[in-house]
Amino acid sequence: MEPIRTAVVGAGLAATVFHVPLVLSLPLLFNLFAVVERTPPAQAPEGTIAKKFGVKPKLYTRLEDLLDDPEVELVIVATPNSTHFEFSKKALEAGKHVLVDKPVTTTYSEAQELGKLAKSKGRVLYAFQNRRWDSDYLTLREVLDAKSLGDITDFESHYDRYRNFLKGSWKESAKAGSGLVYDLGTHLIDQALHTFGRPAKLTAFLQNLRGIGEDEVDDNFTIILHYPRTDQNPYLLTVTLRAHPLSQRTPQLRYVVRGSKGTFVKFGLDVQEEQMKERGVEAFGKDWFGRESEEIHAELETVQQEGDKALSKKRIVSKKGNYQALYENLAGAIRKGDALSVQWSEAETVMLIVELAIKSSKEERTVEVPNS
Repeated sequence: MEPIRTAVVGAGLAATVFHVPLVLSLPLLFNLFAVVERTPPAQAPEGTIAKKFGVKPKLYTRLEDLLDDPEVELVIVATPNSTHFEFSKKALEAGKHVLVDKPVTTTYSEAQELGKLAKSKGRVLYAFQNRRWDSDYLTLREVLDAKSLGDITDFESHYDRYRNFLKGSWKESAKAGSGLVYDLGTHLIDQALHTFGRPAKLTAFLQNLRGIGEDEVDDNFTIILHYPRTDQNPYLLTVTLRAHPLSQRTPQLRYVVRGSKGTFVKFGLDVQEEQMKERGVEAFGKDWFGRESEEIHAELETVQQEGDKALSKKRIVSKKGNYQALYENLAGAIRKGDALSVQWSEAETVMLIVELAIKSSKEERTVEVPNS
């Protein structure tokens, strides 16, 4: 299979920590053919990516010039959130396949428009929901698939941290797509929808808890997804998604999942991002890459039958995280027509939930989630 001629738009954290290392780690599948960097720094006229990674892709300073290049097959949009829709749309209109970082757009209608455009153009449109391949999430899904917890009644998913200051990032300014719910929230929402499907209702609280920066930019959220009883689950299910900026704990809480036969508790975050920051492309292929330490392996307490009082407790060895799997699936979709592991319709629903969460918080009420 000929490597896919790939262009990366952007040279910030998303590009340099995630996308470029992932592309370079799979040379049989992808060729880092070009990059777009609006203003290359004076100390690196060849471009930030070329200097950092020792590669020589074509350097463009305008997206339009890149899109005119007939050799470019795949465009990776790794720019500020407010540009995702515009840049993805232009790339699709130019006949390119697109991988766009999350949030894929800033509105539900924009996500729907991109989906229709990709279908009309016969192009692959892929949402970079890499945290479906986090070690902790893969481990949790294995436990759920084994029915070790019985029927699920309560699910908590956290991205908490302690940060009582502003970093000066565009994510903290009052622009479209800024704030924590667009940043970390889209990961938590995607995992919840991937696990349980679309809820019936939701209740959300978005706040500028710390009172620093611009008031309308949320730095703290709680989103509660309400699921009714079904033929598959006789219990009501509550899914709580939380991100708190003033959580003083090490390691931070990640999951608490309660079911009719047991409880799953997990602390600590997936290690791949930090390993990629420290070692870059070199991290891939190492046995330690994507492996969590024993200290943050999950704890599972279960009973043999519902109603039993005697609990058995054990540690669950974390599965190896694997962000490369997303890129491998993307290559298969482009070259062989493989089914997408992250369907675009799922990315659309994430944006619907984000919009409804904002609405719920502003109106201080529970809102219904449309069936489709």
